[in-house]
Amino acid sequence: MNVMTMNHKANNSFQLNFAVEQEGLLRDFLSHKEISKTTLTAIKYQGGNILVNGQIQNVRYQLQMGDQVTVIFPPEQMSEGLIPETGNLSILYEDETLLLLDKPAGQSTIPSRNHPSGTLANYVCGKFEKEGILSTAHMVTRLDTDTSGVICVAKNRHIHHLLNKQMSQNLFQRSYTAFANGIITPSFFTIEQPIGRKEGSIIERTVCAEGQYAKTDVSVSGSFSNEFQTFSVVNLNLHTGRTHQIRVHMQWLGHPLIGDDLYGARQEQFSRQALHCSTISFLHPMKNKRLHFTSPMPHDMQQFLKQSEPLI
Repeated sequence: MNVMTMNHKANNSFQLNFAVEQEGLLRDFLSHKEISKTTLTAIKYQGGNILVNGQIQNVRYQLQMGDQVTVIFPPEQMSEGLIPETGNLSILYEDETLLLLDKPAGQSTIPSRNHPSGTLANYVCGKFEKEGILSTAHMVTRLDTDTSGVICVAKNRHIHHLLNKQMSQNLFQRSYTAFANGIITPSFFTIEQPIGRKEGSIIERTVCAEGQYAKTDVSVSGSFSNEFQTFSVVNLNLHTGRTHQIRVHMQWLGHPLIGDDLYGARQEQFSRQALHCSTISFLHPMKNKRLHFTSPMPHDMQQFLKQSEPLI
C-alpha cells in the first residue's frame, strides 16, 4: 500500500504526497490514485505541478520504489455569482479536505434567485477567503432551505470527485428523521419509485414513469397524536439523491411530511417540513477510515414531539 499525506503549499494550494511502493509509469500511478484526466489537464494549464522527489516530471516518468510523488493542485476560483460572506457556521468536523456542518432550518444551501446571499455556501466561501484557502464551496450534499441537519463540504474538486464516486457506489450513507402524517405500517419497507419534474412547475417533483430511479428505506419508530393530528416518526435512508426525494416519496405513499405544504400537508401547526438530516457516514477519501457525523433533532421538532402522546 502506498503511503499518502496531505498538506497545503505556502500559497495554500491543496497538495497530496505519496510514497511509491511499486515501480511503474507515473501516469498509471496517478490513475490508480483516481487523479482524473480532467484534473491532470487543470494541473498542466492552471498552475499546478506533479513532482517526483521534488522535481517536476511528466506523466511518462518511470517511478522507482521509494520515490516520493507530490501532486500540487491548481488554485480554484470562487464559483461565479458566489459572493464570500461572513456568517455563523456550526462546524461538526474539519480537516485539510473536509468540512461537516450542521445547517439550521430556514437557511439555503446555495444561492438562488430568491436567496442570493446568506446561504451556507456564501459563508463557507467567506471562511475560505479569511483563511487563505484557494478553493470554492464544493457542496457534496445539499438540503432544502427548510430542512435542517448535517451537510458535507469538500475543500477541493478532487475530494468532491472521490465523494461523488462513493455516492454512486452506495458507500456514502445519509439518514433522516421526519414526522409524517398518519399512522404508517409496516414498520420497515422500501420505496422504489422514479422521480421527475412535475409538469408546469420548475420546483415541484413527482413520481412519474419517465423520472429518474429513486430508492428510500423507511423505518417507523413510533406513532403519536396531539390535539391537531396523528403522525408517525420515521427514519429514512437514501440510496439515491433526487431533488425532494423523501418529500415526494412520502407524498406518493399517502403520508406527506408534517408542515410540507408543497407536497400536500398543512402548516398550521408546524411552519416547515418536519425533516432533519440526522446522520452522514462515509469513508474518508484520503484516510480510508469510515466517519460518522450526527446532528440532534432540532428544537422545533423536539417541542412538537413533547406536545404529543405516543400511541400504543
